[in-house]
Amino acid sequence: MAEPPEPSTDAPLFIVLNAGSGHNDAAATRGVIEGVLARAGREHRVLLVEDPQRLREIAAQAVAQARARDGVVVAAGGDGTINTVAQATLGSGCAFGVLPQGTFNYFGRAHGIPADTAAATLLLLTARAQPVQVGLVNERVFLVNASLGLYPQLLEDREAYKKQLGRSRLVAFAAGLMTLLREHRTLRLGIDLHGRTRDLRTPTLFVGNNALQMEQIGIPHAIEQGQLAAISLRPVGTLAMLWLLVRGALSKLGDADNVLCFDFRTLTVTVSLSPRRTRRGVKVATDGEVVRMAPPLVFSVSPEPLYLLKPEPGAA
Repeated sequence: MAEPPEPSTDAPLFIVLNAGSGHNDAAATRGVIEGVLARAGREHRVLLVEDPQRLREIAAQAVAQARARDGVVVAAGGDGTINTVAQATLGSGCAFGVLPQGTFNYFGRAHGIPADTAAATLLLLTARAQPVQVGLVNERVFLVNASLGLYPQLLEDREAYKKQLGRSRLVAFAAGLMTLLREHRTLRLGIDLHGRTRDLRTPTLFVGNNALQMEQIGIPHAIEQGQLAAISLRPVGTLAMLWLLVRGALSKLGDADNVLCFDFRTLTVTVSLSPRRTRRGVKVATDGEVVRMAPPLVFSVSPEPLYLLKPEPGAA
């Protein structure tokens, strides 16, 4: 593994701020960030994303500017924003910082980064760059999870509810409940693991790269040690699916008979689809963002980590 980039104490910060993330007004969030950095005398530039379609473009601009100045790339937003900026930063040689603004903030919480914007901004001034494991699915980054089947549908429904009712954990839970009450399709998958192939019928395949999230649903795994964790559900009826949701909320999903879990470093998944659906690709969710990908789907641990500014181990 290459030596992590260690930015100087006066390295400029290039901050990608998503105006659509979180509960707070973007202007107020920007004011907090700039106030903390101005008082510390730290050079910085805020790149505000007002059009979500330009997030990837602006993230690439931030990385280019950071590389030219030996600076730090910072993502200010929810897990989806952090994912996009991390995708642009991975392999650039730049250190990466996070100012969490989302509803769940699994990535920031797992690495000891405060949810409070002022506290997280202060951390950027003192934290050291440390390697963090990155998951890939067909070369697309995921820091928290990637999935296909029922879970991407749940995310799309959740976003629709959030637009009507606002962003909160209660709204997210209610949206998930409504999704589970509807009829859902069973996927027919071919799983190639360690050179052996098996057929699998499941409503969803979920791949985790965040120890905190896995612990919270009751499936602790050795994530961050070169492994990802896969979860699939056996085909069950609506009542059984609701019971699995309750078990997950109670951190007891791993004890359920209808749940299959295993660790891996590389996993190839083929999907049985009609020719028309094959051309359209498979819906895959990565850190809350749903895209279509052409099968087969290859889930793997990135050979290169992300160098994240985070508290020293034990200091969070």
